[in-house]
Amino acid sequence: MVLTRYYKSDLGLLRLSMNKRGIVHRIFFTFITAFLLIGCFNGNAQTKQKKDALSGYLFTYFTGNNKGEEAIRFAISNDGYNFRALNGNNPVLNASLISSSGGVRDPHILRGADGHSFYMVATDMQVAKNGWGPNYAMVLMRSNDLINWKSSVVNILHNFHEFRDANRVWAPQTIYDVHKKMYMVYWAMRTGAGADKIYYAYANKDFSGLTTAPRQLFYSPGGFACIDADIVSSKGKYHLFFKTEDQFPGIKQAISNRLTTGYTLVDNNYLQQTDEAVEGSGTFKLNHSDGWILMYDVYKKGKYQFTRSKDLKKFKVVDQNISMNFHPRHGTVMAITRQEQERLVSKWYTADDIITSANAQSIKKQNIALDSVRQRVILPIAKKQTIAFDPHFIIFPGVKIWPNGPQDFSHGSVKYTVRINGQTAKSYDVAVEEDHNPVLTGYYADPEILYAQKTGKFYIYPTSDGFTNWGGTYFKVFSSNNLVDWQDNGKILDLNTDVSWAHNNAWAPCIVEKNIGGSYKYFYYFVAGQKIGVAVADDPLGPFKDSGKLLIDHYPEGVSNGQQIDPAVFCDPKTKKSYLYWGNGYLAGAELNDDMLSLKTGTTKILTPDSTFREGAYVFARKGKYYFTWSEGDTRSPDYRVRYGVADSPLGKIDIPNNNIVIQKNTAEGIYGTGHNAVLQIPGKDEWYLVYHRFNFPSGIGMGEAAGYNREVCIDKMEFESDGQIKQVTPSKTGIKPVILQKGK
Repeated sequence: MVLTRYYKSDLGLLRLSMNKRGIVHRIFFTFITAFLLIGCFNGNAQTKQKKDALSGYLFTYFTGNNKGEEAIRFAISNDGYNFRALNGNNPVLNASLISSSGGVRDPHILRGADGHSFYMVATDMQVAKNGWGPNYAMVLMRSNDLINWKSSVVNILHNFHEFRDANRVWAPQTIYDVHKKMYMVYWAMRTGAGADKIYYAYANKDFSGLTTAPRQLFYSPGGFACIDADIVSSKGKYHLFFKTEDQFPGIKQAISNRLTTGYTLVDNNYLQQTDEAVEGSGTFKLNHSDGWILMYDVYKKGKYQFTRSKDLKKFKVVDQNISMNFHPRHGTVMAITRQEQERLVSKWYTADDIITSANAQSIKKQNIALDSVRQRVILPIAKKQTIAFDPHFIIFPGVKIWPNGPQDFSHGSVKYTVRINGQTAKSYDVAVEEDHNPVLTGYYADPEILYAQKTGKFYIYPTSDGFTNWGGTYFKVFSSNNLVDWQDNGKILDLNTDVSWAHNNAWAPCIVEKNIGGSYKYFYYFVAGQKIGVAVADDPLGPFKDSGKLLIDHYPEGVSNGQQIDPAVFCDPKTKKSYLYWGNGYLAGAELNDDMLSLKTGTTKILTPDSTFREGAYVFARKGKYYFTWSEGDTRSPDYRVRYGVADSPLGKIDIPNNNIVIQKNTAEGIYGTGHNAVLQIPGKDEWYLVYHRFNFPSGIGMGEAAGYNREVCIDKMEFESDGQIKQVTPSKTGIKPVILQKGK
């Protein structure tokens, strides 16, 4: 407005001047006038566009079914790929104050048609308290600033008597009806014992209730239940994504030219790019791009998958580009402006969040450590930088950090200062530290390690971790030439596609290399569904083929408690005979037949050393003695640790030394939950290494029981006393130096 008034005033002076001069001047000033007017209008348009341009993203979600997890949380992103939690991943709204059940789930957020109001809806349900019993309500919320929200509970049974037999009101969402100029709320609802269908109704003006009775919007062809609808408008058509609960549940799409009717299934293809169970699809347009993101909750695995599309038909996985410092459940994403980002950051972000957001490729991001007392940050990297290094902190609007760009960390820490609008500036000493533990990027546990004579390389075969309640369904392999630098070689066995007798709980594998008739064979023993099977390959990287039958699926004689898990395979260097050990709550061992696919009848023995034995046995030989290691306690406990005993034969009585702890927590370094180990001998040398898992550092100790399925694989050196006793290993973050084998070793 100031610019407009300024130019109007100048234009009046210009016209006065033109009256005093001739026609030539009049033409000249007319040209100038037009130029200034155009500049004025374009300037205003550019200013408005810049101010209101969508430049970031807001992700609203909940985190789980436990107490306190069923509440609305926020995260933001600059690019739609890398998200950071606001408010320390704590709720931004008190679920007990806005809901009738004390919990809210499945939040959906929408920008209003006016551009500056916001609408959010959520399921009114608390599984932690009431289980998966009936629920009847949803929560409607409205805000003008994304910070302060007015909320109302809409109970379908109370408000609409014709739906008094409704018993599920799930996953509401909102869309603006441009024809009716009203907000339409749609959700999945089940009445009686029927199938879930998608219903809709219109909200009142202040978004505190529904003004129309629910009407059916869509149902899944074939009469199957359908839930979790998500509607987006593109090129004059409405795309409805939903989860069908048919014999193969998954995400499909229906399209219509009209918002409230006429939806037709595109085809029978599923849109999710995974074989895992999914729900809660959410679709959003990328800013300043023709790309769309379709994301969904891989709920049994405790993770999200992101896919991208240009036409809302074909979707490609982009998980390799995604990062989050939280674990969302069924949420949605909305584009936001720079001003809105600043407001959210000022309210719910901290300098600590910024200084721990370093995103450089070489940084082990899941291991960044902040000492909030001394204001010191450690950025762990696999290899020390010899040149200036840029941590690449994730900076949001309203945040300044200095210095910026590459810095010289070779002489110690660098002082950084962070300022967030509306907050006091904060300074930190940031250091870069070469840490080799964990050795694998990501969450893995129960490691097995192999040196392969065929290839001259090392291999780690772990449990794929990071899944709630150990729900992984596949196994991977990693390879290395030096025990420090590890390459992810991908999946080698997938229970869903490669195993016929079990499809859940892929745990604790072990492997052995056998030279049979001049050719190498690899026998891979693994757990699925709390039973043990075996797969075979001609190479350490596979492909592995399951034998097609169970190896161990029942208690050995004399045992009535525990689980048939955690196999360990051992080849006796004296006799060349092979043995398999297993058990949780007990330890059993037996000789393997020459085919390596079956146990020799009559050789099974119960070897449980003492009451400290829980699981994770491992056997190796050194100087004529047979060492047995095992894990004590629960893998979810910070005190989980490894003990050992010694025997004179592979199935002999295990003698226990007085001090038989191999490894345990290192509280001084913040390392906890050290257990379920393997042991590696460097070929031809009396040089030994302990491979084990621990809680995630540094966050694991604060995760509660969840630390037990967010574990990391580490390697530290293991040494012996002169009398053969194992020296207790101190778990470290630095790990070991590269081990370079001589050629031919």
